[in-house]
Amino acid sequence: MRIDVKILGHTSRLRYPVKRLVEAAQATLLAEYPDLELNIVEIRDLDEISRYTPVMIAPGLVINEKLVYDLWIPSRAQVIGWMREALQEKPSRSPEQGEP
Repeated sequence: MRIDVKILGHTSRLRYPVKRLVEAAQATLLAEYPDLELNIVEIRDLDEISRYTPVMIAPGLVINEKLVYDLWIPSRAQVIGWMREALQEKPSRSPEQGEP
């Protein structure tokens, strides 16, 4: 199982609290899903951030290419919930992978 997480924010001050929440959520979810892999990428580039949201004054969180928030610092419970949802969703195939 793998979850791809992108933390959006042009300054580390915006990204740091979100990264801590994601890491805490990962620790909680590892008890339920021992084979969970989390790929965390911090996005600093404004052009890249704008691909997901027009909001630049608050951090954002993208889970499996889905923007889950961009206006506030979420709670740990919210992050865990979003990650659980991502684990329940059927993984999407990229065009390069073709049909099964």
